[in-house]
Amino acid sequence: MEFFNSALGKNISFVRPAYFIINGFIGIPNIKFYYVFLFFVYVVSVLGNTAVMAVIYLDHNLRAPKYIVVFNLAFVDLFGSTALVPKLLDIFLFDHRYIPYNDCKTFLFFCYTSLSMQTLNLVGLCYDRLIAIIFPLHYQLKVTHRFMFSLIASFWVFVIFVVLIAVGLLTRLSFCKSVLINSYFCDHGQIYKLACNDISPSFAISKLLPVLLVWLPLMFILFSYLYIAYALSKVATVQERVKAFKTCTAHLSLVGIYFIPILITFTMSSKIHPNGRIINLSLSSVFPPMLNPIIYVLQTQEIKESVKKLFKIRKQHKIMAKKANIN
Repeated sequence: MEFFNSALGKNISFVRPAYFIINGFIGIPNIKFYYVFLFFVYVVSVLGNTAVMAVIYLDHNLRAPKYIVVFNLAFVDLFGSTALVPKLLDIFLFDHRYIPYNDCKTFLFFCYTSLSMQTLNLVGLCYDRLIAIIFPLHYQLKVTHRFMFSLIASFWVFVIFVVLIAVGLLTRLSFCKSVLINSYFCDHGQIYKLACNDISPSFAISKLLPVLLVWLPLMFILFSYLYIAYALSKVATVQERVKAFKTCTAHLSLVGIYFIPILITFTMSSKIHPNGRIINLSLSSVFPPMLNPIIYVLQTQEIKESVKKLFKIRKQHKIMAKKANIN
């Protein structure tokens, strides 16, 4: 407890600013066109993820446990994009860079929660592929609806808990230096560095969060696919290996789209210009939610068949309606 209360009990006068200022890009002309581009990306993301959720909800054939995770992934993408992009447009496109103290913490909470849930959704999908390929005879027993609901619920509880800790620790900081945040949103790492009292608890959680929510999920995914590759090399023919890996292409595409930009930012953060860091992080925040539904529709046979069936049913209803009007 002493570690988390290091700033208490020492007669420190806390300074909580009325607002923070989001700095954003530095010295880039016509940058507003970039925000307009992000708006169009957001619109595609909303339409795509809403469509995926609607297809899963309407088609009773898509009731396999893995589609609980796919539905949650689409929901998180929609939730995260809506938490970030409209506020980002309000800040920069309409020049409302002053954001109240409590609003900034709320903004941080929703952005970090959605970004963290994206990685854990990928873990859930990876577990589904692992069991389906390595233990196909036990798949129905190990991957049940109850298990998937419990897994997703535990992910939500865990993420909300750790992000609330990070936000809560910020309330123990005194901001008597600057209120200028050098990022495109209320970035935890940029906020706690502005404090003028003991930042060690916030520093510790800033190092712990990437381990829990980025590195450990990524390690689980990588080791799972290494194990899948090893197991298939021992027992399967070349045709069977190709067939098995084809069922993983959609998931592997999502993993690459999400993790590669983040890994670049983490490994080269000291060498990247602040503008480059903002572009990299902002694109990695808005592009996966846009691409995820496209990838799943194009690379998942069940969803493709479901979309075709729903369009066919809609077409038949239109034909029947025209016939009824003629009669």
